[in-house]
Amino acid sequence: MIVLLVAVGGALGATTRYLAGRYVDSYRSFPVATFLVNVAGCLILGLLSGASMSAQAFALLGTGFCGGLTTYSTFAVESVGLLRIRLALTSVVYTIASVTAGLAVAWLGFRLTS
Repeated sequence: MIVLLVAVGGALGATTRYLAGRYVDSYRSFPVATFLVNVAGCLILGLLSGASMSAQAFALLGTGFCGGLTTYSTFAVESVGLLRIRLALTSVVYTIASVTAGLAVAWLGFRLTS
């Protein structure tokens, strides 16, 4: 049963990520869609991690939805891709902003619900 909940949550998260990538444009060369889904996923997972909930609810929302929504691999590929097209400053800003914002909102979410 838990595996099914993770699968359903993952499908919803991945679909949300796909739609964000399709409808949220990059700003100049900054990958806004990936940045937004990753930061939103960190906030949601932080909130869920601090909240009291069943293992089933966490499997659906935390492991499934947030796991499907966020994407470390795309973040890494975009960071390297920016370097490859000689946009080193954008790559560094994107990397630092993503990690800093993700950690900050995960901590904030956890603090708000714990």
